[in-house]
Amino acid sequence: MLAILQAAGWPIWPLLIASIIALALIIERLIYLRREKILPKALLGEVINVYRNNKVTPDIINTLETNSPLGTVLAAALRNVDAPRDVMKESIEEAGRGVAHVLERFLTTLGTIASLAPLMGLFGTVVGMIEIFGSQNASGANPAQLAHGISIALYNTGFGLAIAMPALVFYRHFRALVDSFIVDMELQAVKFVDVVHGARK
Repeated sequence: MLAILQAAGWPIWPLLIASIIALALIIERLIYLRREKILPKALLGEVINVYRNNKVTPDIINTLETNSPLGTVLAAALRNVDAPRDVMKESIEEAGRGVAHVLERFLTTLGTIASLAPLMGLFGTVVGMIEIFGSQNASGANPAQLAHGISIALYNTGFGLAIAMPALVFYRHFRALVDSFIVDMELQAVKFVDVVHGARK
């Protein structure tokens, strides 16, 4: 491995740092963005039961808010349970925007790495080409310098693509996952609003 890094030259180090950051972000998002953690199955039913049994207290609302992202949205609804429907929906939308921001955390960085890695690899290719042209002199080419330039060009290009492809796949996967979570949260919040305002029995 060390021999490959030496053959790839100094342009490989920014790519190596980018790959470590991308891997850390992918692992963190895989752990955080689990459906049972974001949208606990029984939570809506429990909140409806609490509301129907008139057991809504500030402590319950605070506990609900720290329970999960869905809990944060439903806690905003419970805080405005006596308000008109429009006010209640507006408070849910505000809480939803905050939750969406938390769910999307680090995705921009991952997307940036996916876009930037091939360019960093291309930069390594250019450095390698400069080495190749630098190996030419009046008496011909220096074979060792020529080989080093070729290895810099190829290793950096390959490594850049190897980072970009999985980073892009996971970026798209996480974006779709977050979008589906947000839609599910909106649907559950609307159900709760309907229960409160008597549209659903």
